[in-house]
Amino acid sequence: MSKARLLITAVVVEGRSPAEVARAYGVSKGWMSKLLARYRAEGEAAFEPRSRRPLTSPNAIDADTVELIVRLRKELTGQGLDGGPDTIAWHLRTHHRRTVSRATISRYLTRHGLVTPEPNKRPRSSYIRFQAALPNETWQADFTHYRLTDGADAEILTWPATILGTRCR
Repeated sequence: MSKARLLITAVVVEGRSPAEVARAYGVSKGWMSKLLARYRAEGEAAFEPRSRRPLTSPNAIDADTVELIVRLRKELTGQGLDGGPDTIAWHLRTHHRRTVSRATISRYLTRHGLVTPEPNKRPRSSYIRFQAALPNETWQADFTHYRLTDGADAEILTWPATILGTRCR
């Protein structure tokens, strides 16, 4: 049972006051009022969770500029020229009198499938893992920390067996 259904049921079926229900379940009276108004207007649909995504994005660039970015990318790469965000930003600024940041251009190019994002950093796992082509090329030492009975600390160093029988180069 959703929390909205529980709260509305407590008010409508049990006949408790909205303020009492809000206090008992630790929600604000304002949200309780919104839930009740939504239930009266929509009925059972009020129990469904709502999207918190904004309805508009006032800082988004207009559709004409997005279309221009995509067209410039296709034209530049079709001619064998660099069609990266910096070049497109220069063309927009110089020839079309529009200023768009390179990050925004990159985001729209990725969104339209014109760029495959590649991370600049190697994954952390690549720093840890090492695999040699042959067993005798594995140069690895492991150590283990032990506490002795007298309370002193000791580090025990171990060399894998594949290294012991090989020559040093």
